[in-house]
Order: sequence, then C-alpha cells, then structure tokens
Amino acid sequence: MEIVAKIVDGVYYVGVNDRDTHLFENIWPLTKGVSYNSYLVVDEKTALIDTVKVNKMKEYIEKIRQILNGKALDYLIINHMEPDHSGAIASIVHEFPDVKIVGNKKTFEFIKAMYHLEANFYEVKEGDEINLGSRTLKFYMTPMVHWPETMMTYDTKDKILFAGDAFGGFGSLDGGIFDDEVDVKYFENEIRRYYSNIVGKFGPMVQKALQKLNSIEVKVICSTHGPVWRTNPQHIVSAYDRWSKYEYEEGVVIAYGTMYGNTEKMADYIARVLAEEGVKNIRVMNTSTTHESFIINEIWRFKGIILGTCTYNNWIFPPMENLVINLAHKGLPNRVFGVFGTYGWSGGGVKGILEYIEKHKWKLVGEPVEVNFSPKEEDFEKLRKLAIEMAKAVKQ
Repeated sequence: MEIVAKIVDGVYYVGVNDRDTHLFENIWPLTKGVSYNSYLVVDEKTALIDTVKVNKMKEYIEKIRQILNGKALDYLIINHMEPDHSGAIASIVHEFPDVKIVGNKKTFEFIKAMYHLEANFYEVKEGDEINLGSRTLKFYMTPMVHWPETMMTYDTKDKILFAGDAFGGFGSLDGGIFDDEVDVKYFENEIRRYYSNIVGKFGPMVQKALQKLNSIEVKVICSTHGPVWRTNPQHIVSAYDRWSKYEYEEGVVIAYGTMYGNTEKMADYIARVLAEEGVKNIRVMNTSTTHESFIINEIWRFKGIILGTCTYNNWIFPPMENLVINLAHKGLPNRVFGVFGTYGWSGGGVKGILEYIEKHKWKLVGEPVEVNFSPKEEDFEKLRKLAIEMAKAVKQ
C-alpha cells in the first residue's frame, strides 16, 4: 500500500519525497529535503499531470497503478520539462505504451532532445481543452516561469490549478500534504529561498502569468514542489506577487568574506550601529560558511545590502564573489548597497565589488570603507557613517 492523498474525488496526489539528494540542480542545498509532486486525475479518461525525478520511480509507479486499479492511463500532461518533473516520462511510456503525451510545441522539442521520444504527442496551445468526462482540463501558456515551455493546467470543474514550478518551495512533505496540514511558517523561508534562487530572475514573466490567472477562479493550487494549497491559495499567490514585484521590507543584510577575522569585526561593528539607528531586521552572514542561496533568500526580503570582503589575490574573496555573481544573475532591482573591506600588501577586493555595482547599475549608499589589515579608530568612524547612511536609506 503506497501513501497517496485525495485532493477531491477523482483527483489524487501521487508525489514523492526526496531526502537523499543534497543539492537541488546540483547547486542549492536541500537541508530539509524536497518533494516532487505529481497528480493523477481519474474520470472516464485518466490523466497524469507531471512526473517525478527518476530516483523515486518504483514507489511512484506503484502509486499510479494502485489508483488506476486496472484502468488505462490516457494522457500524460507535461507542464514543465526540467528533469525533476519530466525524468519519469520514458518510464511512464514504458508502463503505459498507449498514453498520449500532452504538451506545447516547445515541450516536444525538449522531449525529443532530452529523451529521444517521437510518438504519441498531443499538442495544445493557449486556451485549448481536453475533456476527460465530467472534467475538462484547460491549458495556459506561462513561458519563462521558469523555462520557455512552461505551462499550467486548469481543472474547470473543481477550479484546481496544476501550476508546475510556480508557487512551489523546498522541503519534503513529512506526513502533511496540504497547507492546512502543515506549519506554513516552517515552509515559508524555504519557499522564498526556492523562489529567489530558482524563479526570481523571471519576475516580469511571473507577473504576466499572475495577470493571466486573474481571469480564472482558483480554489486549489497544486504545485510540483511543496504543499498543496487548498485552504488558503491566496497566501502563496500574494507572496509570489510581492516577490516578483521585487518588493522589500525594512532591513539590512551584511554579507562578508574574511580570512582571519578583521573583515568580520567590521561587519559586526556596522551591525551594531545599524541597531543603534533603529534597524531591527539585520542579518550578518559569512559567505564562507553560509551557502549563497540562503544569503540571496534574505537579500530578496530586505532593502539594504552591505558587502564586505578581504582582498584575495588582488581581487574579491572567492566566496564573496560567488555571491555577487549570483546576485548579478538574479537582476534584483530596488535595493541599496554599501561596501567595505580589508587588504594586506595590495588592494583589489573592494575595487572588485565596486566594479560589479557600477556594471549592474546598483545604487551605492555612503562611502566605501577599505582598511589596511585591521580597522583603526578613524576606520570605525567611517564605518559608523556608512551604517548611518544605510539606516537612512532603508527607512525611506
């Protein structure tokens, strides 16, 4: 007996948990695991919506067979082709050789290239529908949320939106499948970390998708990661709306790279002055011990960013540069930056960060502070001024 969950009569959750994979996309740490969500609709005809990563195939196939109970699988709907959702396509076709694969033109280009499948394609376009009996599935194209072939599937009967990677998050589903069965606050940080690192670059496309979805009534959101939102779907929609508009809260993230503690000492001093100036949300984060995805998650939340680096081989300390490079990839606007750092026999670290800031037209606050080896009394005064300017900037 495999564990499945009924969303409504005739619609089932058949997803799986992955607590074994350490890095999502071989980049982002999965400290709380991740779920790969798939859904099975059983009517006069049947439809499987998205699949799972290949490392969980046995239990996945058994769940599908358990619910079908001898019925055929008529349709396999692919909302998104990333392998954590499309990885089981070939296995599903092997198990159900007559299944029709439903996707858009771009979907089939990817399937041919990734899995070398050529047959049983059923192409859909914006607004097309498939009737299953008592249910009709309608398709909405949502390109670049966050791949070009991405689409969403809408059950017009029970107003269920199968949203692909939109509205998802990191974290395995440990017993609870639905938003009313889990501690949503436990998931919120990992949902924002997922958004900021995976989807965040495509904020304008997320906004287009949200505007398109405004025309339909949505009672349940079934994403491909994280909880199923059946009680309060507006909670996750509102969050995506805020994040994709690059809105922020009052607060400052101080990210630093240090070898022997001098740059860290400067970071702690800046943090204390910010607190004295009334800033309550302060995050001091070491780029050598904290993965950049967690730092970007906090940066997505707050307005102020202060970057501190020691000099390493006449340039930015490598873990700090990794963070800056990733920030540049995200294209995050509406933030303000401060810069500080140290150098030994030769400078270059602070200069390197300033080059990134200028290149990407990020707004610089205050005067950058760079000190030789360790800060002196006059350097602390400069750091105080930088912190005061940042406090003013984030309160505007």
